[in-house]
Amino acid sequence: MDNSIIIVGAGGHAKVVISTAIECGINVSLIIDDDPLKWGKKIYGIMIDGPISKFANINYKAVMAIGDNRTRKNIVGILNEFQWVTLIHPRAFSHTSSIIGKGTVVFAGSIIQPDVNIGEHCIINTGATVDHDCKIEDFVHIAPGVNIAGGVIIGEGVFMGIGSKVVIGKYIGKWGTVGAGSVVLNDVPDGALVAGVPARIIKRRADR
Repeated sequence: MDNSIIIVGAGGHAKVVISTAIECGINVSLIIDDDPLKWGKKIYGIMIDGPISKFANINYKAVMAIGDNRTRKNIVGILNEFQWVTLIHPRAFSHTSSIIGKGTVVFAGSIIQPDVNIGEHCIINTGATVDHDCKIEDFVHIAPGVNIAGGVIIGEGVFMGIGSKVVIGKYIGKWGTVGAGSVVLNDVPDGALVAGVPARIIKRRADR
């Protein structure tokens, strides 16, 4: 059986995705990116090619390595024939009752507790913790060191900044942003940017 994948995106985030794939025993055969300055170069000996649209309508096994949530969603729409692979680093913990969607990557040191439901094309970055009964929708990026208490719902496209925290049972609205180091004690509206301890609304959707 072919155990090779390609990586979409050739930035710094790709290095962590590639290392995770290797730790999972998966071979990375190619990296694709839209930056022509990267074409013909290599990351860890793996060739970079492009543009990404050249690979549309081809059936590849692949993993996304783009940290920006909207860009990731847009590219998934272009590469609609791809078979998206889920990666869970062997030094991450994911409880057997948790559900992790296709194309999601869980990095080393992360902990996913019982009955967590994580959507498609999410990033659970290094050392993040997601406690029991949380729901994380598609295209969410949980940055390194984030702590999410039980029963939290995180809407589509949310970015949780490095080291941020959410207390039990709160809702983070779709395409919202939680600033680095913030502590969320209340629900966050869709599209809002919150920051601080405790987290307060800095900008709402109309301002963005």
